[in-house]
Amino acid sequence: MITSRYAAPRAVRRWVADRPRLADVALGGGITLFDVATVLDRSPKPGVLGVALWGLQTVPLLCRRTRPCAVLAAMTGLYVVFQILSPIHGRIPGPFLLMIGVYGVARYASATASLPGTVLCLASTSTADALTGHWQSPRPGSLEPISVTTFVFFFTLAWILGYGRQRIDAHAARLRDLNQRLRDLNQRLRAEQERNARQAVVTERARIARDLHDVVAHHVSAIAVLARAAEEGMASGVPPAVEAAEGADAMQSVGLIARTADTALIEMRRLLGLLSFREQGLAPEPSLSSEHLEPLIGAATSAGCRVTYVADLQAQTDPSTGMLISGYRIIQEALTNVIKHAGPVSVRVTVRGNDSHLTIAVENDPAPPGHRPVPGSGRGLVGMRERVAAFDGVLRAGPREDGGWRLYAVLSAQASQPAEEKESA
Repeated sequence: MITSRYAAPRAVRRWVADRPRLADVALGGGITLFDVATVLDRSPKPGVLGVALWGLQTVPLLCRRTRPCAVLAAMTGLYVVFQILSPIHGRIPGPFLLMIGVYGVARYASATASLPGTVLCLASTSTADALTGHWQSPRPGSLEPISVTTFVFFFTLAWILGYGRQRIDAHAARLRDLNQRLRDLNQRLRAEQERNARQAVVTERARIARDLHDVVAHHVSAIAVLARAAEEGMASGVPPAVEAAEGADAMQSVGLIARTADTALIEMRRLLGLLSFREQGLAPEPSLSSEHLEPLIGAATSAGCRVTYVADLQAQTDPSTGMLISGYRIIQEALTNVIKHAGPVSVRVTVRGNDSHLTIAVENDPAPPGHRPVPGSGRGLVGMRERVAAFDGVLRAGPREDGGWRLYAVLSAQASQPAEEKESA
């Protein structure tokens, strides 16, 4: 009920505020028609000049918003002319019409223009009253008769009200501007959050894609090498005396293939589980601990490689989880490349770490004669470079003088690493 009671007045005020020119016409025209009607109702009838001067005093109010100073000057001049000519006997304009002009100039003009204009209006009207004999001494405790005291009081009140409304409008405009800026800022923040969220999704998908590549490439390469060895063993002609031993080796290779495939499926399920919202039952991320590296080295050993692992991680070293995962994936990809490109050769893996750096070196001997490398996609080395770059590190990979291969990676736990440290690494 309260809402419906105030809804109509608010709607009317809003409708009027949206049409200021129409409001000025209604105000100026309405007051002018009312004043002219009251003058014409007098007896004896006033002359045309008196009616015109009386009505013209409020006509300038039509422009009180756009020309407030000119409106007050015009109303003041017409008031002075009317007082000097006195075209209507016994009819003297009061300060109330001029109050509207003073209010308008105080509200719509600057204080530096409205205040002198109000003082000039007060001086002009008071002087005109004094010169024409319309001024009378004020009575104590009363605003009557019309006197300078009356003009000062009403003009001061009108100016204060107009200037106060101007300040309120200015504060309201600043608040609207501030609210608009806040809305724009909120929109930009929401857009930035959406972009960050999309970028985070893309980054996470790229990380999972790299991990999937590492898992699939490592285990599938091992499966390919084992399958090829079993195929060659079964296809080659063997004497009956060693047929049983060769069959046992083939069965062992098939068993290794099955176990390697099972390990690949387990890791792939774990990585794909990261894409779902269910967090229970997920295996921990791999690291450089022995429980994670031993199966990795065991798979390379099953493929025929002779792996030597040396670790020198200081007890106080506590690298970030991301660095441990990246170190594990780098070793995994390096062993995968050895299995694919070099085959069953000797491999040396060295891991050293301190409070600020993690160093990984993987070296292998030249491939044996007649070895057929497994085709690769070329993404492995690119993925390793991205992992190292994420920790502001250094990656070097290339052939050795004896025909083998060496990979050297340094990962930094710090946010940035000076150029001279990178060069020394």
